[in-house]
Amino acid sequence: MTRIVKSKLKKQSKSRRPARGRRRSGYWLLQDAKARFSELVRRVRSEGPQHVTVHGRDEVVVIAAEEFRRLKGDLTGQALVAAMQASPHRDIDIARGRVPMRVRDVAL
Repeated sequence: MTRIVKSKLKKQSKSRRPARGRRRSGYWLLQDAKARFSELVRRVRSEGPQHVTVHGRDEVVVIAAEEFRRLKGDLTGQALVAAMQASPHRDIDIARGRVPMRVRDVAL
């Protein structure tokens, strides 16, 4: 093969490569995610979680706020209340009382 044919083949194969930062759907290089953050957020809403890679490794996944809240769990205490109500020992009466604290007299 001549050099001219080889260089043409190299040019053709390079043009078929996926666009920078979009090697796989839902994966972004860090610099592309920073430069096109609005697009990243839109894709999270329309396509689901988006992965951001640094040096070829998954570093973070951007997800929608509703999904984050669902995964994190409810911090209202409802799970604790539900667990206590489901307990077979829920009829036990727990007395609420304060133990008086001893206070010493101080001469001023």
